[in-house]
Amino acid sequence: MGSPTMASAGHSESPTKSLMDNLLGLLRIRVKRGINLAVRDVRSSDPYVVVRMGKQRLKTRVIRKDINPEWNEDLTLSVSDPSQPVFLTVYDHDTFSMDDKMGDADFDIRPFIEGLKMHLEGLPNGTIITKILPGRSNCLAEESSVVWKDGKVTQDMCLRLKNVECGEVELQLQWIDLPGSKGL
Repeated sequence: MGSPTMASAGHSESPTKSLMDNLLGLLRIRVKRGINLAVRDVRSSDPYVVVRMGKQRLKTRVIRKDINPEWNEDLTLSVSDPSQPVFLTVYDHDTFSMDDKMGDADFDIRPFIEGLKMHLEGLPNGTIITKILPGRSNCLAEESSVVWKDGKVTQDMCLRLKNVECGEVELQLQWIDLPGSKGL
């Protein structure tokens, strides 16, 4: 009788441990604001943002009747594979029907991760480590810079939403090292 319990207890420990072994750290995405989002209700929309990476899915709060919403909300993803893109979808919250999609975007965190791996201590505050230009292969609305600021690496980006007539979302990336994780 005791052995199946032991086996299942041992089994439940190992996925958690391997998760921490593969975990590089946490990516904090500050969803700042939406700009000129699409109108999906009569005159406005009730937008919220869903961020996905792998199996993780996080969302901001809904902002009522605003196509230029200010979320200033932090969503934190666990990163174990930096080559996985981050997907972002804006939805219009509807009370009595399915929420309408208001566009989507994706972005690559590899330039940000590469910036984190450099030894930047001693660099002047505000040093630009790398710049990512908007192009066909990304959703950037304007140039995005990975910056060394206040002892941290950050990246501000403005994403142009796809599959919609208009709209952009401003984000800022920040890294959180986790004690016990593999690290970068």
